[in-house]
Amino acid sequence: MVLDSNNLVLVDFWADWCGPCHRMAPVLDEIAAGSGNGFFVAKLNVDANPQMAARYNVTALPTMLVFKGGQVVDQIVGVASKDDVLRTIGRHLTPAA
Repeated sequence: MVLDSNNLVLVDFWADWCGPCHRMAPVLDEIAAGSGNGFFVAKLNVDANPQMAARYNVTALPTMLVFKGGQVVDQIVGVASKDDVLRTIGRHLTPAA
């Protein structure tokens, strides 16, 4: 889905044991609730999918990767504010015609 999407996708790499991941969860849930504007939010548990974490060199949690056209175009590592996450996403959104 992420690699085949024409839309921008923010993938949250997280783990259940990660305290900072739990602090980011409500921020990302709020962003996802309003994400119908050209982007999606997806979550990937690194304990259940260690091969994906290795593939994208995720070594710290939380890590949020921004995918566009199946390629990583940006990342956020660690806890970030809602505004910071939206600013990062916004840099890669195509303006409406």
